[in-house]
Amino acid sequence: MIEYSKIEIQVDLAAVQHNYRELAKAGTRLIAVVKSDAYGHGLAQVFSALEATGADTFAVGYVHEAHQLRESGCRGRIISLLGPVDSDDMTRLAHGDIIPFIGHFDTLRALADRWPAPEDAGCPGTLDIALKFDTGMSRLGFQRDELPELLDFLRAHPQLRPVMASSHLAASDEPDRDALTAGQQALFFEIVDALRGAGFEVEANLSNSAAIMGHEACRYDTQRAGIALYGGNPFAGTARESLGRNLRPTMAATAPVLHVHTLEKGQGISYGHTYVSDRDRTVAVVGAGYADCYSRGLSNRGFMNAGGVRVPILGRVCMQMTCVDVSALAGQGVDLHVGDRVHLLGGDDPGRVDIHELASWWGTITYEALCVLGMNRRVFLK
Repeated sequence: MIEYSKIEIQVDLAAVQHNYRELAKAGTRLIAVVKSDAYGHGLAQVFSALEATGADTFAVGYVHEAHQLRESGCRGRIISLLGPVDSDDMTRLAHGDIIPFIGHFDTLRALADRWPAPEDAGCPGTLDIALKFDTGMSRLGFQRDELPELLDFLRAHPQLRPVMASSHLAASDEPDRDALTAGQQALFFEIVDALRGAGFEVEANLSNSAAIMGHEACRYDTQRAGIALYGGNPFAGTARESLGRNLRPTMAATAPVLHVHTLEKGQGISYGHTYVSDRDRTVAVVGAGYADCYSRGLSNRGFMNAGGVRVPILGRVCMQMTCVDVSALAGQGVDLHVGDRVHLLGGDDPGRVDIHELASWWGTITYEALCVLGMNRRVFLK
């Protein structure tokens, strides 16, 4: 974690648990996605909170994350969505009871070499694997026309046991592209049917957060709950936005006030004087900048929350400082001092900064804003 930053991240674990329960109302069996340090929220703490809520399967990205999760005390199933990428990962698979996603023959052959036939001396045992298929994402996964070769390979290597088939939806959060989602779902159904017809009783897994909430046909046996666990509504700004109305925000971020001063009419502020004041204003300098994972893209756009009042960003975001206009606070009865903390994310109403708003001002998506801000020091609320 960054040690020089004064940004503090508050993670509401009870909100994460609430969101899991909300998604479980639609899903049949959720896989809690805790990759990338639980989207910046803290891997060990989030998994523990979810396990206490009933989660029994967790998905991470790399195998080393899965190993870390197992060492944190996880007793449930752990899936590595990216599978093994080097020899260290192969070793971890042998000792960590981890299910890797496999989406191409190179990795499949490497696993077969590492796990000899069951009758061979010294065999480490059968390895459960998840098969990843490309149904339209054009990223990772076996193609539909590779299925005959894949089935032959699996029959010839019974030490590799497929227990799951999965794919990834490209636009399930865009209601005007439902035809694309339906096409992916239909292709995935064909693939699962072929696997089961060949005697491989795989668990079918296609849904992400948006599909759990809005695409019943995609839910199958298990569903991957990702961004919605962390308060991100995948349908925000669309006709289906109401489907995420019960999700709760899980992260807040604060930073200290370093200085409060007057900015006179005609004065510029921060590098390049990209903002010049049209009247006398009161300015607070906040200890948050791009070195603290608070994007320079927020320069002259967006707001912070000081005592429940929205205050606009003035000028360029600096390495460890950002200036905001706090002139309105006097009229709201809010007295701001050096050392007080303002919210970059969250805070009291009516000035609360929502993660969707922050991501929009930032010019990015909620996923990135959460992951990046989460690199700062965290405290956990139960």
